[in-house]
Amino acid sequence: MPRLTTFSRLLITLAIVIGVFFAVRKFLPNLGFSGNDSSSQTEQPTTSGTSGDNATAPTSSSSWGKSSGSFTPAPFNYTAPAPNGGRLKGVVELGATGFNYFIAKIDAQKNWKLEKAIFGVSLVKEGLATDEDVKATLKNYIAEILSFGVGARDIHFVVSSGAQKEAIMPKINTALKTMGYVVNVVTPEQEAKLALRSALPPAFQSRAFVVDIGSGNTKISWLPNGALEAPGAKYYQNNLSAGAVFQEVKGKAAQVPSNLRSTCFIIGGVPYELAKQIRNGKERYTVLKAPADYKADGAKQEAGLNIYGAIAEATDCKQFVFDWDANFTIGFLLNL
Repeated sequence: MPRLTTFSRLLITLAIVIGVFFAVRKFLPNLGFSGNDSSSQTEQPTTSGTSGDNATAPTSSSSWGKSSGSFTPAPFNYTAPAPNGGRLKGVVELGATGFNYFIAKIDAQKNWKLEKAIFGVSLVKEGLATDEDVKATLKNYIAEILSFGVGARDIHFVVSSGAQKEAIMPKINTALKTMGYVVNVVTPEQEAKLALRSALPPAFQSRAFVVDIGSGNTKISWLPNGALEAPGAKYYQNNLSAGAVFQEVKGKAAQVPSNLRSTCFIIGGVPYELAKQIRNGKERYTVLKAPADYKADGAKQEAGLNIYGAIAEATDCKQFVFDWDANFTIGFLLNL
């Protein structure tokens, strides 16, 4: 038999080493191999916990709000006082994802009743709104509000703090001014206080706080002067991770005084979608289920549930009440 050359011995040795390597990989996978091979990586489960511990926040979009666990919502019984007489006022909201208008009757004691609400799509957040879109929409809205019986001087225009951050909004503001309208721009702090003014009933001022989950930002507010801003339900468009947002919102919500955590009045786009699933008839107030008891439908709802879950975990509140009539623009009208 011919003797093997040095090169042949090298090839045989290399083949044996490679064979042993793949055999170990196949039959003994748990020995562990470092590196960037995704097949050896496993996602770590989300750990629940309360503020101040070493709990792990959600690290992916599949773990929204679940760290807060489930709870049985406390029942809610309250009827808002109806206005005694009063005057009709209208307000048009230019939001990040919607151009909406509301008509409310408000009396001298600031009791109010929502008479009409129209919700439209603006696509400002997506950068698809144009000056002409804005003008056409607002002209239609103004005509409808006037036909409802609101005086021309009682129609107001408000730009949400979330929409104001979008690049197209200066053009939209200019377009409104050329039409002869005064545009009221609110800061996140002002918007938080206006949401509080609208959504917090006087009977709950000493035991509740308010959350407004918008597309552009989330506002957390309480009396006498609490007003905080956090990421909104479209934070994923700004390349923010679910885990980072969860921790930020949780840290903000943890600042709500402990004596005000028995009830949270919650408003905004995602809370609206959650309340719609369980509303009883035409009730004004709907108590939401726990965040973990919802199944997200789409990226925005998933992100909103992540925010909702962070607030629930930070405050340990078990009564989140959605108000079908309240929003920050109603608070604007009440402050006039």
